[in-house]
Amino acid sequence: MSFSWPWALLSILVVPLILAVREWSRRRRRRAAVRVTSIALVRVALPGRTRWTRRIPAALFVAGLALLAVGAARPQASVPVPQTAVTILLALDTSGSMCSTDVAPNRLTAARKAAAEFIESQRDGPRIGLVTFAGSAGLLVPPTDDTDALIKALDGLSVARGTAIGQAVLTSIDAIAEVDPSVASTGANPVGGGPVGGGPGYAGAAIVVLTDGANTQGVDPKIAAQEAALRRVRVFPIGFGTTTPSPMVCENSQFDGQGFGRWGGSGGRGGFDRGRSPRTIDEPALKQMAQTTGGSYHRAENADQLQSALDALPASFTVVQRRVDTAAAFAAGGAVLVAAALSLSLWWNRPRNPAR
Repeated sequence: MSFSWPWALLSILVVPLILAVREWSRRRRRRAAVRVTSIALVRVALPGRTRWTRRIPAALFVAGLALLAVGAARPQASVPVPQTAVTILLALDTSGSMCSTDVAPNRLTAARKAAAEFIESQRDGPRIGLVTFAGSAGLLVPPTDDTDALIKALDGLSVARGTAIGQAVLTSIDAIAEVDPSVASTGANPVGGGPVGGGPGYAGAAIVVLTDGANTQGVDPKIAAQEAALRRVRVFPIGFGTTTPSPMVCENSQFDGQGFGRWGGSGGRGGFDRGRSPRTIDEPALKQMAQTTGGSYHRAENADQLQSALDALPASFTVVQRRVDTAAAFAAGGAVLVAAALSLSLWWNRPRNPAR
């Protein structure tokens, strides 16, 4: 909880002041007590209240004043709020290691199928854009609500050399900036942004990075994550694939014409991304990217786990944390307690018929 006017909390000092005055008054009455010879007369004169009923109004009154003091400081709480306008950028790794057959029939085909099912499940929902990356990153489909166009674009995926994860994030940010004025492009300074926790919640956009490897060229993922965090855009990386040695097999249509055909077949070997093993996922970097931007990292070793990870993400996109002013609630609670204290005090101190 934070406060817009924290200095107003000083008003809570009136509570110990009231308690001190009450104690001083009680002691003064004790010194001025009048001695009487008949206890029966005292019992008739005093209202029929027990000790705890005498303390209830005072306790309610003090609690009410404390709530009013907190309300005067304009408290703000972070609460989950549904997001109405959401843009999702799906960045897919198309490096040569996606030909690995540890996920049948190969990683690229399984990822394409899972992405298509995810897009179909979001029909009539958020805008979705597609970015593919290997040695460089490119915008395949700008954010759109045309589900059929997105699924059709997935059919033309092909592998290439390199893995530019950081560049994929920056390309996704620029694609979001084209349709969301609240998000600055990578060539402009973000306005009103700041590190996670310093801004008013998250932007209505998120980036999903599906990769089976580590960044080998281009922008460092840490720098890209910082750029996303400044714009309050969350990144949700998914590490895809296993560490099981498997042949590299891709269909002819999945090659980009840069010579990957010689790695096809059952005798496939590594060496796609500058000698990096195609079975190595840089999980520490992906987790750091998620932590920096306020997203979350997911691990998927097979097609079912990948589909489950994608299916679980919309809940993160559509519900964000917003700071809500709760001063009215504290003020109302304080007023109710003060009113209850006064009402009980008047009721228990009302004149009574001695005959009863």
